[in-house]
Amino acid sequence: MLKKLLIAGVGALGLGAMVFGADLPSYLRTSASSLRSAVKAEVPVEFEIARARQFVEKLVPDIRQCMRVIAEQQVDTEQLKVQIASRSDLLGKQKQTILTQKASLAAGQGTFRYAGHTYSANDVQRDLSIRFERFKAAEQSLAADQKVLTAREQTLAANQEKLATMLKAKQDLEVQLEQLTARLETVRAAEAATAVTIDDSNLSRARELISSLNRQLDVKEKLIDQSGQISGLIPIEEISIPQTNEELTRQIDAYFQAPSTTPSGVAQAE
Repeated sequence: MLKKLLIAGVGALGLGAMVFGADLPSYLRTSASSLRSAVKAEVPVEFEIARARQFVEKLVPDIRQCMRVIAEQQVDTEQLKVQIASRSDLLGKQKQTILTQKASLAAGQGTFRYAGHTYSANDVQRDLSIRFERFKAAEQSLAADQKVLTAREQTLAANQEKLATMLKAKQDLEVQLEQLTARLETVRAAEAATAVTIDDSNLSRARELISSLNRQLDVKEKLIDQSGQISGLIPIEEISIPQTNEELTRQIDAYFQAPSTTPSGVAQAE
């Protein structure tokens, strides 16, 4: 089976080389890019948002590690500060002792008595020389530690700034994801509203039936109007016989001969 697949693959490459020639690699890259774009376009937005949330959650271990480093640096820095302060105080006392011994030797004394013991000027001078060399070495060591302290404080400040940046970036990403989720819900609601289909077939059929009934009634009314023309008869029932001239004269005379309406009655009243 594998051999057949290899043969088919080689054959496809050979055919592609024959058709496209030197442009075959370009066609293959373009096809692969198009395929990736098509596949990515089919991925649901919800899935992509979930992937983005996972990326944001992966920032948490780095943030915690940065917090641990900062905490350790803070402790080391505080301890170094305490050590430097203590050694600085000690050097101050040693400096005072050296200056006191130097003043005593400068006074020209032959012997010196310290803590119940007597020492010659040479012993005191040798002790002063040793103390002075140790003081200079301690002072150089203290200066080096102060430089270390300065470097640690700078590193601590840089790490604190980095942590603040990471926390703000995480918060911004979380806000953006919430906004994306809200926008997606709005889009999905709009799509659902658009996708709602109403079966208006019953409405259409009702309208067609009412229109058909109106047409039938219109036809029946037209038929009734034309029924007289079909029978050929004159609709006598609708014709009123006009009055004759004699009848009209008689009605007028009878009306004006009444006592309340006769012209002579009107003259007598005047």
